[in-house]
Amino acid sequence: MREIVVFSGSAHRELAHRICDALGVPLSQSVTSRFSNDCLQAQLLANCRQRDVYIVQPLVAPTQDALMELLLMVDAARGASAAMVTAVIPHFAYARSDKKDASRISLGGKLVADLIATAGVDRVITMNLHAPQVHGFFSMPVDHLTSLGVLADHFREHDLEDTVVVSPDLGNAKDATQFSRLLGLPVAAGSKKRLGDDRVVIDSIVGDVEGKRAIVLDDEIATGGSIVELMDRLAERGVTEASVACTHGLFAGKAVERLSTHPMIREVVTTDTVPAPAGWPALRVRSVAGLFAEAIKRIHEGESVSSLFDGVDPTHAPPRQRSLFDGVGG
Repeated sequence: MREIVVFSGSAHRELAHRICDALGVPLSQSVTSRFSNDCLQAQLLANCRQRDVYIVQPLVAPTQDALMELLLMVDAARGASAAMVTAVIPHFAYARSDKKDASRISLGGKLVADLIATAGVDRVITMNLHAPQVHGFFSMPVDHLTSLGVLADHFREHDLEDTVVVSPDLGNAKDATQFSRLLGLPVAAGSKKRLGDDRVVIDSIVGDVEGKRAIVLDDEIATGGSIVELMDRLAERGVTEASVACTHGLFAGKAVERLSTHPMIREVVTTDTVPAPAGWPALRVRSVAGLFAEAIKRIHEGESVSSLFDGVDPTHAPPRQRSLFDGVGG
């Protein structure tokens, strides 16, 4: 695999190292400099000519710096005559800005996708976009991976008797349904109304949860407001305890304090698409580096990547079927 060259931005070098270890290739060196006027400059320190270049960079805080660094590294690879440039973006931060839900509001998800295309990216590999329609914002091929299989493997180590999978909202219920099928469990969902960035109201629970333990599955946890609100509703419905699982554990603001001290929450499980917060040793982190490495290997060798999209091991569940929640929540 000498023709593959992998670089990492500064957002999450640990994940890039894990991906390279799984691929059996070295992580090539790069340097990003900041000038006195606050402008960034990226330099790639390995030969890119006629090679397949992969740049690993989740869009995490400081998000604008991470995005600009990615664009500059792509531009540098293009200028160095790379045969193909693939942006590996485990967390696409602007996926939440996916619709016009207010007057004269920006559509950040589409704009950032256009910026990535203009910089010269040939292909994008990402994971668990906040909304399916964001996939269509990109003008180049997108390999949209899922962490459901990795998270399900964690819970197979548990006693799952009298357990139900719960989605915080109907929009995430399709993934929750797939996750529940991987574990052979029933599924429920909250009906959520967002009042602000960290203020939500969950006014009802769809499904039977009384007397059960819950596995709450979400794609992304930022401040933890939705999860805490859901815990209150689940407690009112007779849930005894809950585990919380998500793909992108951003844990911003007071999220660590909220989740680590909540009496209903037994454990929190996430993946390494973004760096884990410091000072939370009880957080369980499952790596998705193997999935990204497998996607890179298959793309490079011209093989199908579609089997990585559903996270479905045929041993545990048949392919996805239409569910009660299909067509609900957008």
